[in-house]
Amino acid sequence: MSYGSSAASRLANKVVLITGASAGIGEATAQEFAEAAKGQVKLILTARRKDKLDALKDELTKQYPNIQVLTVELDVSEISTIVPFVEKLPAEFKEIDILVNNAGKAQGVDRVGDIAMEDIEVMINTNVLGLFTLTQAVVPGMQQRNRGDIVNLGSIAGRDPYPGGGIYCASKAAIRSFSHSLRKELINTRIRVLEIDPGNVETDFSINRFGGDISKAKLVYAGTEPLVAVDVAELVLFACTRKENTEIAEQLVFSTNQASAFHLFKQQI
Repeated sequence: MSYGSSAASRLANKVVLITGASAGIGEATAQEFAEAAKGQVKLILTARRKDKLDALKDELTKQYPNIQVLTVELDVSEISTIVPFVEKLPAEFKEIDILVNNAGKAQGVDRVGDIAMEDIEVMINTNVLGLFTLTQAVVPGMQQRNRGDIVNLGSIAGRDPYPGGGIYCASKAAIRSFSHSLRKELINTRIRVLEIDPGNVETDFSINRFGGDISKAKLVYAGTEPLVAVDVAELVLFACTRKENTEIAEQLVFSTNQASAFHLFKQQI
């Protein structure tokens, strides 16, 4: 996608921290920021899979020789590692301008009464406690500089809960409430809180949800034309490149054959 000079100038030399950047929406978001800034940007890319991050870094640095990319292995479900990670950032990456809280996890489709405790813990730790803790670690610096964007990746699941998603839906609803509270707390600053709630997006997410069962994951999208990672990444970029007095507070995005979490038009296949 081609971006105008205004996007490039608004991103110039900014530090962008993206969690869950090794694949899917996080990876696509890194690519979108690099292209829009014409390489004049500093990216902190975190995820559990360092090898994937390093491959992405190699790809970006070959395409944009001036770009600065820091890759860090970080599992946001390991809450105790988050503050030390932020504190140990190199000087040139310390002042985070844009935080993209993208890392998230859905584990299983069991119903309440049958959900394994370890599944509850990993979803709450990743989607809720990890996001809250990282945001708390970054916000004070943004407040001192009186600037910054916090992008929280929610989900239609946080607005429209469904059977088999008791914990996942609740975790995404928590992100929604957190975003609303934070936006009100920061009303007297130039910090923006931007929430994006996607519907049906085809990534590795469903493969993980079904424990690596690709056939079950594909059934989620069968007969539909779902969104893909770059569709959501473009919205992240759009929100972060508006004039600083413009806050795209919420974006609810569906593919054209979806109207709610359960209301999907499926072609016969």
